[in-house]
Amino acid sequence: MWRELAEEFPGTGLKGPAVPEALDRIEERLGQLVPSALRELLLETDGIEDVHGAESVWSTERILEVNASFRSQADLRDLYMPFDALMFFGDNGGGDQFAFVRTPERDDVFVWDHETDSRTWVAPSLARYLRSALESDGEDWYRNG
Repeated sequence: MWRELAEEFPGTGLKGPAVPEALDRIEERLGQLVPSALRELLLETDGIEDVHGAESVWSTERILEVNASFRSQADLRDLYMPFDALMFFGDNGGGDQFAFVRTPERDDVFVWDHETDSRTWVAPSLARYLRSALESDGEDWYRNG
């Protein structure tokens, strides 16, 4: 289903499927479940890049790396609100990152603005987020809605 959705948009880059063990490592290390829609997507393609070069959905490796880094860096704790309730999974190519709220668990997608530390709702689901990101013509598509 997810590959078919992404392939509706010419120029979208897809990868091979993630291995289930990679998803288990994310959950174990971060102490939170990977949202079911994201899990299904990653088992079909371990990341999606849009035509502008933004990684709309990161690989399992990058999801783990970025989230673990954001939670452990002391300098980030001094600059920003805590990241523990979020699970980042993609970016806009300009510094803003997309995440699911995991505490409490939600299916909505939010964007974290790296300049203001705001966390703003952008889509009710991963499918709607992905369609919006892939059909956009620029990195700030979520600001116009």
